[in-house]
Amino acid sequence: MAHPETDENGSKETESASSLLSCRSSQYIHKVGVPLKQHLFKEFAAAVKETLFADEPLNRFNRARESDLIAGLTTASLCIPQDIGYAKLANLDPLYGLYSSFVPPLVYAFMGSSPRDIAIGPVAVVSLLLGSLLQDEIDSSANPVDYRYLALTATFFAGLTQLLLGFFRLGFLIDFLSHAAIVGFMADENIREGINPLSAKEIFFSGEYVGKGFKIGVVREAVAIGRTLASMKDYQLDGNKEMVALGTKNIVGSLTSCYVATGSFSLSAVNHMSGCETVVSNIVMAIAVLLTLALFTPLFKYTPNAIVASIIIFAVVGLVDIDAVALIWKVDKFDFAACMGAFFGVVFSFIEIGLLIAVSISFAKILLQVTRPRTAILGKVPRTNNVYRNILQYPDATKVAGILIVRVDSAIYFSNSNYVKERILRWLADEEEEGELKGKFQPRIQYLIVEMCPVTDIDTSGIHALEKRNVKLVLSNPGPVVVDKLDASKFADLIGEERIFLTVADASKTQQNPLFTLAKAAIDRDMQARNRKNAYC
Repeated sequence: MAHPETDENGSKETESASSLLSCRSSQYIHKVGVPLKQHLFKEFAAAVKETLFADEPLNRFNRARESDLIAGLTTASLCIPQDIGYAKLANLDPLYGLYSSFVPPLVYAFMGSSPRDIAIGPVAVVSLLLGSLLQDEIDSSANPVDYRYLALTATFFAGLTQLLLGFFRLGFLIDFLSHAAIVGFMADENIREGINPLSAKEIFFSGEYVGKGFKIGVVREAVAIGRTLASMKDYQLDGNKEMVALGTKNIVGSLTSCYVATGSFSLSAVNHMSGCETVVSNIVMAIAVLLTLALFTPLFKYTPNAIVASIIIFAVVGLVDIDAVALIWKVDKFDFAACMGAFFGVVFSFIEIGLLIAVSISFAKILLQVTRPRTAILGKVPRTNNVYRNILQYPDATKVAGILIVRVDSAIYFSNSNYVKERILRWLADEEEEGELKGKFQPRIQYLIVEMCPVTDIDTSGIHALEKRNVKLVLSNPGPVVVDKLDASKFADLIGEERIFLTVADASKTQQNPLFTLAKAAIDRDMQARNRKNAYC
């Protein structure tokens, strides 16, 4: 009959622990929740939807307005003569410029993450760059057929590169790239009529030109104009979805006689200033181009260059934001260096140099932030209900005797785990020295509480950085991803689940009164026993 006696003793222990906590109900200790496991197929489906498609792609069409019709027609009136000139810059028949403003905008309208402003079509910079690189490989005058085939091949590989970048979640690269607008126009050639013919058979998938087409396709402009327009109308672009959409439209475009199309700086400016509200303006523009290809193409050879130039200049000037440059200087000197690097690189050299400078500076900033995350010692802010904040930001915040409370404002990875570990050890050493100076009146540090709320992720190196202390480790408010990894690594068992709390206040109060730790552990054991018993029954 030993078992009933054991149960009775266990029950008494639990009752005493419960009474101890109930008498201090104002100091109730919340437990950290463990996230539910999701079905693998659902996770995969959600990831595919998040990567490949815009959020609720059909809902954007419900917000279409009359202004979208006006904006689409206005943009089409500019893009048609512009496409003729840009195709000439690429040493292609002007008809291919019009082709590139028909199919690609339709694809982007359904897949792009921009809800309104970006207008798709050929641009001057890409046309000049593509024409120069293609001409180095094949003479457009001596061999126009192979030249056209190579242009379509380069377009295909440009789209494939973008699609892969977006699929593998590398679309964040678009955040670091600047756009330099080069306004140019040339239109003096007769054009024939007809819509896009299929061109899959004209792409080099084998032979000596495959590698050249891939090289030319990869070396192309990436567009940041969408970010500028998004900031003007207060909406966000998803870099990965943008890359997938841009890549898909170029792949489809290469199969329908289009050369490289992207977000046009001048067309997007006109679209924006014409009052577009949804991507329906892109569809209207594509339909207008379709009608032009079928019926009115020969008429546009008489369009005066001065008219198109005036439209472009008026639209582009409105996007030059001197106030934004001044604000960047005031807020972040690193961002200002990237801005000026891109500007002077493009002005005094070529667009690739400007982009390279901007990307290099931006990545240097990111690496610095990742490898040297912000950390802080927390103290209790007086006259608050257990609020703990950075003691440098709140100088009147007081430290808790015998406890060091720290916060890491970043994920803890292999790249910064040693820095985090050294920073914490340095703080512990400083507290020890301070305690020795104050003598017996300063309690020795016994507990290290780490505020984990800003820690979005952690790897094995980060977990090891939290181990092997000469003080007792306590964690506060770890997120679901961190909780999963701590549980998988058995780290939660190593430090004890009773030392993982929902708030810093709970952790601090509990460590100041060890009886609450014992009581919490006893209640946890009782709850686990009851759960096992219920599951068995």
